[in-house]
Amino acid sequence: MITLSVIVPVRDAEPYIGDCLTSLTRNARRDFEFVVVDDGSKDATPEIVESFRGPETGLAGPGSALPGLTVLRKDAPVGLADARNLGLSLASGRYVTFLDGDDWLAPGYLAELVAAIDGLGCDFVRVDHVQVEGRKRVVHRAPQARRGVVHDPRDGILPARSKTMVDYPYAWAGIYRRDLGDLLRFPGRLHTAEDRPWIWRLHRHAASYAVVSLAGVFYRRQVPGSLTQIGDERQLHFFDAFDMVLTDLADDPSFLPKAARSLCALLAHHLELADRFTPELRARFEAAAARILRRVPADMLARTLDELEPEREQALREVVPDLPRLRPARETP
Repeated sequence: MITLSVIVPVRDAEPYIGDCLTSLTRNARRDFEFVVVDDGSKDATPEIVESFRGPETGLAGPGSALPGLTVLRKDAPVGLADARNLGLSLASGRYVTFLDGDDWLAPGYLAELVAAIDGLGCDFVRVDHVQVEGRKRVVHRAPQARRGVVHDPRDGILPARSKTMVDYPYAWAGIYRRDLGDLLRFPGRLHTAEDRPWIWRLHRHAASYAVVSLAGVFYRRQVPGSLTQIGDERQLHFFDAFDMVLTDLADDPSFLPKAARSLCALLAHHLELADRFTPELRARFEAAAARILRRVPADMLARTLDELEPEREQALREVVPDLPRLRPARETP
Protein backbone atom coordinates (compact mmCIF):
# COMPACT_ATOMS: atom_id res chain seq x y z
CA MET A 1 0.00 0.00 0.00
CA ILE A 2 1.28 3.46 -0.93
CA THR A 3 1.44 5.92 1.96
CA LEU A 4 2.50 9.08 0.10
CA SER A 5 2.26 10.32 -3.48
CA VAL A 6 4.60 13.18 -4.41
CA ILE A 7 3.40 15.12 -7.47
CA VAL A 8 6.10 16.99 -9.41
CA PRO A 9 4.92 19.18 -12.32
CA VAL A 10 7.83 20.38 -14.44
CA ARG A 11 8.40 22.35 -17.60
CA ASP A 12 11.74 23.38 -19.10
CA ALA A 13 13.63 22.96 -15.83
CA GLU A 14 16.83 21.51 -17.28
CA PRO A 15 19.16 23.38 -14.85
CA TYR A 16 17.21 22.27 -11.76
CA ILE A 17 15.27 19.04 -12.25
CA GLY A 18 18.30 16.86 -11.52
CA ASP A 19 18.72 18.46 -8.09
CA CYS A 20 14.98 18.12 -7.47
CA LEU A 21 14.86 14.40 -8.26
CA THR A 22 18.13 13.69 -6.46
CA SER A 23 16.57 15.19 -3.32
CA LEU A 24 13.67 12.76 -3.77
CA THR A 25 16.02 9.79 -3.89
CA ARG A 26 17.21 10.92 -0.46
CA ASN A 27 13.61 10.76 0.76
CA ALA A 28 12.48 7.55 -0.93
CA ARG A 29 10.73 4.70 0.87
CA ARG A 30 9.10 1.56 -0.45
CA ASP A 31 5.67 2.99 0.36
CA PHE A 32 6.28 6.33 -1.40
CA GLU A 33 5.56 7.03 -5.08
CA PHE A 34 6.72 9.95 -7.23
CA VAL A 35 4.59 11.23 -10.11
CA VAL A 36 6.43 13.54 -12.50
CA VAL A 37 4.25 15.40 -15.00
CA ASP A 38 6.39 16.84 -17.80
CA ASP A 39 4.29 19.73 -19.08
CA GLY A 40 5.56 19.97 -22.65
CA SER A 41 9.24 20.63 -21.96
CA LYS A 42 11.33 21.65 -24.99
CA ASP A 43 14.75 21.44 -23.31
CA ALA A 44 16.60 18.41 -21.87
CA THR A 45 14.16 17.97 -18.96
CA PRO A 46 12.63 14.72 -20.36
CA GLU A 47 16.03 13.09 -20.78
CA ILE A 48 17.10 14.05 -17.26
CA VAL A 49 13.87 12.69 -15.80
CA GLU A 50 14.29 9.43 -17.71
CA SER A 51 17.80 9.07 -16.29
CA PHE A 52 16.21 8.54 -12.86
CA ARG A 53 14.41 5.41 -14.02
CA GLY A 54 16.04 2.11 -13.15
CA PRO A 55 15.71 -1.12 -11.22
CA GLU A 56 14.12 -0.70 -7.84
CA THR A 57 16.55 -2.45 -5.55
CA GLY A 58 15.38 -0.93 -2.29
CA LEU A 59 15.86 2.47 -0.78
CA ALA A 60 17.51 4.99 -3.05
CA GLY A 61 20.64 6.93 -2.26
CA PRO A 62 22.61 9.72 -3.91
CA GLY A 63 23.06 9.05 -7.61
CA SER A 64 20.53 6.18 -7.59
CA ALA A 65 17.47 5.67 -9.70
CA LEU A 66 14.28 6.88 -8.02
CA PRO A 67 12.07 4.00 -6.83
CA GLY A 68 8.35 4.38 -7.42
CA LEU A 69 8.82 6.88 -10.27
CA THR A 70 5.96 7.40 -12.74
CA VAL A 71 6.37 9.85 -15.62
CA LEU A 72 3.55 11.42 -17.63
CA ARG A 73 4.61 13.56 -20.57
CA LYS A 74 2.36 16.10 -22.29
CA ASP A 75 3.47 17.21 -25.76
CA ALA A 76 1.60 20.53 -25.45
CA PRO A 77 1.77 22.48 -22.16
CA VAL A 78 -1.41 22.54 -20.08
CA GLY A 79 -0.15 24.83 -17.29
CA LEU A 80 0.79 24.24 -13.67
CA ALA A 81 -2.78 23.82 -12.39
CA ASP A 82 -3.77 21.12 -14.86
CA ALA A 83 -0.36 19.44 -14.61
CA ARG A 84 -0.92 19.06 -10.86
CA ASN A 85 -4.43 17.75 -11.53
CA LEU A 86 -3.03 15.14 -13.93
CA GLY A 87 -0.63 14.09 -11.20
CA LEU A 88 -3.48 13.81 -8.73
CA SER A 89 -5.36 11.55 -11.14
CA LEU A 90 -2.42 9.10 -11.10
CA ALA A 91 -1.78 9.26 -7.34
CA SER A 92 -2.61 6.22 -5.22
CA GLY A 93 -1.19 7.22 -1.82
CA ARG A 94 -3.13 7.78 1.39
CA TYR A 95 -1.57 11.24 1.42
CA VAL A 96 -0.33 13.58 -1.30
CA THR A 97 2.15 16.42 -1.42
CA PHE A 98 3.57 18.58 -4.20
CA LEU A 99 7.02 19.72 -5.29
CA ASP A 100 7.86 22.06 -8.16
CA GLY A 101 10.58 20.95 -10.54
CA ASP A 102 12.97 23.80 -9.68
CA ASP A 103 12.80 23.24 -5.91
CA TRP A 104 14.24 20.51 -3.67
CA LEU A 105 13.79 18.76 -0.30
CA ALA A 106 16.00 18.17 2.72
CA PRO A 107 16.95 14.50 3.29
CA GLY A 108 14.34 12.68 5.36
CA TYR A 109 11.80 15.50 5.08
CA LEU A 110 8.99 13.40 3.58
CA ALA A 111 9.13 10.84 6.39
CA GLU A 112 8.79 13.69 8.92
CA LEU A 113 5.86 15.09 6.95
CA VAL A 114 4.04 11.75 7.01
CA ALA A 115 4.78 11.31 10.73
CA ALA A 116 3.26 14.74 11.41
CA ILE A 117 -0.08 14.07 9.72
CA ASP A 118 -0.24 10.51 11.05
CA GLY A 119 0.31 11.80 14.59
CA LEU A 120 -2.22 14.63 14.36
CA GLY A 121 -4.89 12.72 12.42
CA CYS A 122 -6.20 15.79 10.57
CA ASP A 123 -7.14 16.48 6.94
CA PHE A 124 -4.02 18.45 6.10
CA VAL A 125 -0.84 19.78 7.68
CA ARG A 126 0.98 22.94 6.60
CA VAL A 127 4.69 23.59 7.16
CA ASP A 128 7.29 26.34 6.89
CA HIS A 129 9.71 26.58 3.96
CA VAL A 130 13.13 27.90 3.04
CA GLN A 131 13.24 30.60 0.37
CA VAL A 132 16.36 30.48 -1.79
CA GLU A 133 17.80 33.38 -3.77
CA GLY A 134 21.29 32.52 -5.00
CA ARG A 135 23.25 31.60 -1.87
CA LYS A 136 20.79 33.32 0.46
CA ARG A 137 18.50 31.13 2.61
CA VAL A 138 15.57 32.57 4.59
CA VAL A 139 13.00 30.52 6.53
CA HIS A 140 9.42 31.66 5.88
CA ARG A 141 6.98 30.60 8.57
CA ALA A 142 3.38 29.65 7.98
CA PRO A 143 1.27 32.37 9.68
CA GLN A 144 -0.16 30.22 12.48
CA ALA A 145 1.37 30.70 15.92
CA ARG A 146 -0.15 27.61 17.57
CA ARG A 147 1.84 24.67 16.30
CA GLY A 148 1.29 20.94 16.59
CA VAL A 149 -2.42 21.15 17.49
CA VAL A 150 -5.49 20.57 15.34
CA HIS A 151 -7.54 23.60 14.25
CA ASP A 152 -10.76 24.29 12.35
CA PRO A 153 -9.52 25.43 8.90
CA ARG A 154 -12.07 28.27 8.84
CA ASP A 155 -10.35 29.71 11.90
CA GLY A 156 -7.22 30.09 9.77
CA ILE A 157 -8.81 32.67 7.45
CA LEU A 158 -9.33 35.70 9.71
CA PRO A 159 -8.54 38.35 10.94
CA ALA A 160 -8.77 40.45 7.81
CA ARG A 161 -5.96 42.88 8.68
CA SER A 162 -3.37 40.23 9.54
CA LYS A 163 -1.49 37.75 7.41
CA THR A 164 -3.30 34.42 7.79
CA MET A 165 -3.18 30.95 6.32
CA VAL A 166 -5.03 31.94 3.12
CA ASP A 167 -2.13 34.34 2.48
CA TYR A 168 0.22 31.34 2.56
CA PRO A 169 -1.09 29.43 -0.46
CA TYR A 170 1.94 27.33 -1.43
CA ALA A 171 0.60 23.85 -2.20
CA TRP A 172 4.05 22.30 -1.75
CA ALA A 173 4.24 23.54 1.87
CA GLY A 174 2.11 20.77 3.29
CA ILE A 175 0.64 17.27 3.11
CA TYR A 176 -3.00 16.39 2.42
CA ARG A 177 -5.28 13.39 2.77
CA ARG A 178 -5.99 12.18 -0.75
CA ASP A 179 -9.59 11.43 0.21
CA LEU A 180 -10.20 15.20 0.31
CA GLY A 181 -10.95 14.54 -3.36
CA ASP A 182 -12.03 17.55 -5.39
CA LEU A 183 -10.82 19.96 -2.70
CA LEU A 184 -7.29 19.09 -3.83
CA ARG A 185 -7.93 19.86 -7.49
CA PHE A 186 -6.66 23.16 -8.86
CA PRO A 187 -8.73 25.50 -11.06
CA GLY A 188 -7.87 24.34 -14.56
CA ARG A 189 -6.50 26.61 -17.27
CA LEU A 190 -5.02 29.09 -14.81
CA HIS A 191 -1.35 29.86 -15.49
CA THR A 192 -0.79 31.97 -12.37
CA ALA A 193 -2.41 32.41 -8.93
CA GLU A 194 -3.97 28.94 -9.24
CA ASP A 195 -3.20 28.38 -5.56
CA ARG A 196 -5.34 31.31 -4.36
CA PRO A 197 -8.85 29.86 -4.94
CA TRP A 198 -7.41 26.44 -4.03
CA ILE A 199 -6.27 27.50 -0.55
CA TRP A 200 -9.51 29.39 0.11
CA ARG A 201 -11.65 26.35 -0.74
CA LEU A 202 -9.44 24.07 1.32
CA HIS A 203 -9.78 26.28 4.41
CA ARG A 204 -13.50 26.81 3.95
CA HIS A 205 -14.50 23.19 3.34
CA ALA A 206 -11.99 20.81 4.96
CA ALA A 207 -12.71 19.61 8.50
CA SER A 208 -9.36 19.97 10.26
CA TYR A 209 -5.76 21.10 9.82
CA ALA A 210 -2.57 21.78 11.73
CA VAL A 211 0.74 23.59 11.30
CA VAL A 212 4.03 22.08 12.40
CA SER A 213 7.49 23.60 12.66
CA LEU A 214 9.13 21.75 9.81
CA ALA A 215 11.07 23.53 7.05
CA GLY A 216 12.32 20.96 4.55
CA VAL A 217 11.18 22.49 1.24
CA PHE A 218 13.71 24.73 -0.50
CA TYR A 219 11.80 27.16 -2.73
CA ARG A 220 13.93 28.68 -5.46
CA ARG A 221 13.03 32.30 -6.22
CA GLN A 222 13.82 34.49 -9.25
CA VAL A 223 14.24 31.56 -11.61
CA PRO A 224 14.59 32.80 -15.22
CA GLY A 225 11.46 31.90 -17.16
CA SER A 226 9.19 31.64 -14.11
CA LEU A 227 5.97 33.63 -14.16
CA THR A 228 7.17 35.77 -11.27
CA GLN A 229 9.81 37.10 -13.66
CA ILE A 230 7.74 37.39 -16.86
CA GLY A 231 5.17 40.02 -17.79
CA ASP A 232 3.02 38.32 -20.43
CA GLU A 233 -0.74 37.93 -20.69
CA ARG A 234 -0.73 34.90 -18.42
CA GLN A 235 -0.50 37.46 -15.60
CA LEU A 236 -4.13 38.31 -16.38
CA HIS A 237 -5.11 34.95 -14.89
CA PHE A 238 -4.59 36.64 -11.52
CA PHE A 239 -8.01 38.21 -12.06
CA ASP A 240 -9.63 34.90 -13.00
CA ALA A 241 -8.28 33.43 -9.78
CA PHE A 242 -9.72 36.18 -7.58
CA ASP A 243 -12.99 36.15 -9.51
CA MET A 244 -13.28 32.54 -8.31
CA VAL A 245 -12.54 33.54 -4.72
CA LEU A 246 -15.13 36.33 -4.75
CA THR A 247 -17.74 34.13 -6.44
CA ASP A 248 -17.20 31.35 -3.91
CA LEU A 249 -17.70 33.85 -1.07
CA ALA A 250 -21.11 34.97 -2.32
CA ASP A 251 -22.67 32.55 0.18
CA ASP A 252 -20.11 33.25 2.90
CA PRO A 253 -19.78 37.07 3.08
CA SER A 254 -18.20 37.10 6.54
CA PHE A 255 -14.89 36.35 4.84
CA LEU A 256 -15.26 39.01 2.14
CA PRO A 257 -13.26 41.71 4.02
CA LYS A 258 -10.32 39.31 4.19
CA ALA A 259 -10.58 38.51 0.49
CA ALA A 260 -10.74 42.24 -0.31
CA ARG A 261 -7.64 42.89 1.78
CA SER A 262 -5.70 40.07 0.10
CA LEU A 263 -6.84 41.16 -3.35
CA CYS A 264 -5.79 44.78 -2.81
CA ALA A 265 -2.40 43.90 -1.35
CA LEU A 266 -1.54 41.51 -4.17
CA LEU A 267 -2.90 43.80 -6.86
CA ALA A 268 -0.86 46.71 -5.55
CA HIS A 269 2.22 44.49 -5.69
CA HIS A 270 1.49 43.61 -9.32
CA LEU A 271 1.03 47.27 -10.19
CA GLU A 272 4.40 48.06 -8.64
CA LEU A 273 5.91 45.63 -11.16
CA ALA A 274 3.85 46.82 -14.12
CA ASP A 275 6.92 48.11 -15.98
CA ARG A 276 7.50 44.52 -17.11
CA PHE A 277 4.29 44.79 -19.18
CA THR A 278 3.99 46.14 -22.69
CA PRO A 279 1.84 49.32 -22.88
CA GLU A 280 -1.01 47.29 -24.39
CA LEU A 281 -0.85 44.61 -21.68
CA ARG A 282 -0.56 47.23 -18.95
CA ALA A 283 -3.75 48.88 -20.21
CA ARG A 284 -5.54 45.51 -20.20
CA PHE A 285 -4.19 44.77 -16.72
CA GLU A 286 -5.40 48.09 -15.31
CA ALA A 287 -8.83 47.66 -16.93
CA ALA A 288 -9.13 44.20 -15.39
CA ALA A 289 -7.99 45.64 -12.05
CA ALA A 290 -10.71 48.31 -12.14
CA ARG A 291 -13.33 45.69 -13.00
CA ILE A 292 -12.45 43.29 -10.18
CA LEU A 293 -12.09 46.06 -7.59
CA ARG A 294 -15.66 47.11 -8.41
CA ARG A 295 -16.81 43.62 -7.47
CA VAL A 296 -16.01 44.56 -3.86
CA PRO A 297 -18.71 46.67 -2.12
CA ALA A 298 -17.63 50.33 -2.41
CA ASP A 299 -17.58 51.07 1.33
CA MET A 300 -15.60 47.90 2.05
CA LEU A 301 -13.13 48.71 -0.71
CA ALA A 302 -12.70 52.30 0.52
CA ARG A 303 -12.07 51.05 4.05
CA THR A 304 -9.57 48.48 2.78
CA LEU A 305 -7.64 51.07 0.76
CA ASP A 306 -7.56 53.45 3.71
CA GLU A 307 -5.74 50.75 5.71
CA LEU A 308 -3.02 50.15 3.12
CA GLU A 309 0.40 51.79 2.94
CA PRO A 310 0.11 55.23 1.27
CA GLU A 311 1.99 54.19 -1.90
CA ARG A 312 -0.19 51.14 -2.43
CA GLU A 313 -3.37 53.05 -1.65
CA GLN A 314 -2.44 55.66 -4.24
CA ALA A 315 -1.64 53.04 -6.90
CA LEU A 316 -5.05 51.41 -6.47
CA ARG A 317 -6.96 54.72 -6.30
CA GLU A 318 -5.45 55.60 -9.66
CA VAL A 319 -7.19 52.53 -11.04
CA VAL A 320 -10.56 53.48 -9.48
CA PRO A 321 -10.27 57.29 -9.16
CA ASP A 322 -13.96 57.88 -8.41
CA LEU A 323 -13.96 55.73 -5.28
CA PRO A 324 -15.13 57.79 -2.26
CA ARG A 325 -12.83 58.22 0.72
CA LEU A 326 -13.73 57.50 4.31
CA ARG A 327 -11.16 60.01 5.58
CA PRO A 328 -9.16 62.92 4.13
CA ALA A 329 -6.51 62.10 1.55
CA ARG A 330 -3.02 61.59 2.95
CA GLU A 331 -0.38 64.10 2.05
CA THR A 332 2.45 62.69 -0.05
CA PRO A 333 5.98 63.89 0.62
